[in-house]
Amino acid sequence: MFDTHKRRQRALLSLAATLAMSSCASRRVVVVAPAMDAEQRALALEDHTSLEYPLRIVFDWELNEQGVRVFGRGVARIEPPYKARLDLFLGSGETVLQAALVNGKMILPPGMPDDILPPLDLMWGVLGVFRPEYGIELLGGDELDGGMTRLRYRYTDGTELHYGVQDGVLKRLDLIDRGDVVQWVEVDLEENGRYPVQATYRNLAEFRELKLTRESLTRVEPFAPDTWDPIGRLEF
Repeated sequence: MFDTHKRRQRALLSLAATLAMSSCASRRVVVVAPAMDAEQRALALEDHTSLEYPLRIVFDWELNEQGVRVFGRGVARIEPPYKARLDLFLGSGETVLQAALVNGKMILPPGMPDDILPPLDLMWGVLGVFRPEYGIELLGGDELDGGMTRLRYRYTDGTELHYGVQDGVLKRLDLIDRGDVVQWVEVDLEENGRYPVQATYRNLAEFRELKLTRESLTRVEPFAPDTWDPIGRLEF
């Protein structure tokens, strides 16, 4: 009886995940023209989204993985030129995850889950920052319907990363593998805002969604150097 129930539950989760994936896979964009000066647009986007000063961002987070929902609060600390620290907590205050983005790497303490956050480039996108990985190749750009511009990059393994830009701000990132979107990030910004009020990351292959909703954003003094070393013991 128990096995039958578990098989039914797995089947329902698989069906829900498949439907969700199909829904996302059906999302199509229409190219209306090649984008002129893709390299210049990339430089402009990098300049517009670069970090200006240290910030402390408090947010709510929600993780939905194959129908299992977990949520809590988090803190992001970011500082020029490109340093970020992310901490996720449950409602009880228990730490779920610590991670730092420094020098083109994502650093996680031993034992921390390494599959909750998006890959490095997409993680910068969650923070509203255009930060392609060193060595990634700019293929070109496209003008899309709806007034969006797409910048297309390719990694050495052949996968592609597409940045969706509208009105000069980063709106969406798509990770493409063999022609299919396998992971994406969408960010919502308030009018004239520079940092997202909400960011959603979805891994279609693993049926995982992580949503961050900003509660507050505060300009602060530079952080202590050990902030960028989550392997050390820090107090919050």
